[in-house]
Amino acid sequence: MKDSDDDALPHGEVSVTGGPDGLRQQVRAGRHWLVADEPESVPGGADLGPNPYDFLLAALGTCTAMTLRMYADRKGWPLEGVEVTLSHERIHAEDCGDCESKSGRIAEIRRRIALTGELEEDQRARLLEIADRCPVHRTLTSEIKIRSSLA
Repeated sequence: MKDSDDDALPHGEVSVTGGPDGLRQQVRAGRHWLVADEPESVPGGADLGPNPYDFLLAALGTCTAMTLRMYADRKGWPLEGVEVTLSHERIHAEDCGDCESKSGRIAEIRRRIALTGELEEDQRARLLEIADRCPVHRTLTSEIKIRSSLA
């Protein structure tokens, strides 16, 4: 849902508001409104919208697809389409051979990228490298400091 520019939040600011009942949240980003919720299997969830991890995966997926589109356009490559499919799970660190953590559980995001178009193999390989350079990917794989305060 889109609101007027008069009611828009500043670029880069998101507001999330929940009510007294259930887990449904109103999400406002710029002049856009979205709904977040948990599935009905979670107490208080009504499955009225994506859950928080769905939004996280959507952020990474959209950023990946946009980054690949911009790169291919700049290079003049015949990229016709990009589909990014993502999943998230918590795995045991000892099951991850290339992870820094060796104990406990870690988050693992799997990202599958389907490219359509008459691309050369070296172009496909380069686009896969570029996927790791999208800003959201870089944010998720760098140090993050979240500073919370009461309003």
